[in-house]
Amino acid sequence: MERVLVIQTAFLGDAILGSALLERIHADHPKCRIDYLVRKGNEGLFKGHPFLNDVLVLDKQRKLPELSRLLGIIRSKDYDAVLNAQRFAFSGILTAFSRARITVGYDRNPMSFLFDRKVAHRLSHVHEIDRLTDLYRVFSPSGQSLPRLYPTTEDEYVVSSYIKRPFITVAPASVWFTKQWPEARWAGFIGLTSPSLEVIIT
Repeated sequence: MERVLVIQTAFLGDAILGSALLERIHADHPKCRIDYLVRKGNEGLFKGHPFLNDVLVLDKQRKLPELSRLLGIIRSKDYDAVLNAQRFAFSGILTAFSRARITVGYDRNPMSFLFDRKVAHRLSHVHEIDRLTDLYRVFSPSGQSLPRLYPTTEDEYVVSSYIKRPFITVAPASVWFTKQWPEARWAGFIGLTSPSLEVIIT
């Protein structure tokens, strides 16, 4: 494979987990030009990424105009493969009509009947990285890769001002009700951490 697009337009955490696919593709095809489509606001995570060719950005506040714009860009790229890590129709349309030589996505995507390869979207007791690896196994049975970010020197400088001693970060917010933990539980958890640890709430 020479040119591949990975689509993950969900929230920040999923964009980071989706980087596992980038790692796997690069490990098997180090000369492959990989593009990553993410939602607006997440593109900064991948600034200076050493083996990303391009980061495409979806503004979800302007879905209809974005559909036409992004489809034009994607078709112009002449991808060998598009791997869609989303289960929604918008990403399914981009995948199905990308003109890529191979299109891969989950069977729960409403446009999956137009994909070249459909992958079962496993739910129960399956980590997201395992589901992502399922998408790649269409091409290769090779092992799983872990997500990874590549902070810039500027990023590391900014973060260094917060690191005074060993620390943990806590991210208590979520847009999904099923992932929200009561405030008192978070406070209790933080209270259980070692006094030698600094707690950084993000």
